[in-house]
Amino acid sequence: MGKILGVVNQKGGVGKTTTAINLSACLALEGLRILLVDCDPQANASSGMGLQRDDNRHSIYDVIVGEAPAEQVILPTEIETLWILPGSKNLTGANVELAGIEGRHLRLKKALDQVADKYDLVVLDCPPALDLLTLNVLVAAQSLIVPMQAEYFALEGVTELLSTLERIRAAFNPDIFIEGVLLTMYDDRTNLAQQVTQTLREYFGDGLFKTVIPRNVRLAEAPSHGKPVALYDGRSRGTEAYFELAGEFLARNEMESPKGKARKAAAAAAAESKKEVKFWPYS
Repeated sequence: MGKILGVVNQKGGVGKTTTAINLSACLALEGLRILLVDCDPQANASSGMGLQRDDNRHSIYDVIVGEAPAEQVILPTEIETLWILPGSKNLTGANVELAGIEGRHLRLKKALDQVADKYDLVVLDCPPALDLLTLNVLVAAQSLIVPMQAEYFALEGVTELLSTLERIRAAFNPDIFIEGVLLTMYDDRTNLAQQVTQTLREYFGDGLFKTVIPRNVRLAEAPSHGKPVALYDGRSRGTEAYFELAGEFLARNEMESPKGKARKAAAAAAAESKKEVKFWPYS
């Protein structure tokens, strides 16, 4: 069964959707089979992957309320090994519709259990709130990435998330853990950014990703073209940063991508071909 990864932070505007889209894309471009699930009523991950808004299209809402199985809702993307389970504004109503239903916190987990084994990784993009949708993500996910800006209020948000996570462990999902905290929209020229980074490193240690995502115009432009930044501008700083994050994520999970294996084999073959050839008589 593929690993299920949540991209979570109840604070808005910290780069959750940008991270979900671009980490998924970079891992897929490395040859891994990735499913991106848009759990946000704003459906920005869907539009950022080139899906036009369509109220008649099935979405994760239909899956959660039990009107359609996930496998019938999943759509292909421009990247061959990347699929998306699109979001919908109807998700706003799911918080109310599911409120009185027994096992409401398990709806997403049960749906993904039917399809997760077809993928190497399932990436869940969360709404900026600690609501029933986010609860479903926290129950379904095995680990989390927490994007955040290097700002004071972001520290308060992470503290609240950690408190929520402890309650989730105690009640529903004892094995969930934070894969890493990711600094986004980073500008190392400011003293505040450096101070927040130091505070996070002291608290999380290796739990803070070494990769940081810089402020980058191409990252901001790519969603308006319906593309991940790697397809929009393959040479931008944003593309380089997300490929670096993908590599760090794979290393943390002791995973190797198909393209990574191919590069290693090619390097070994090149090294072998450079070995000195000895002719008779041997010295």
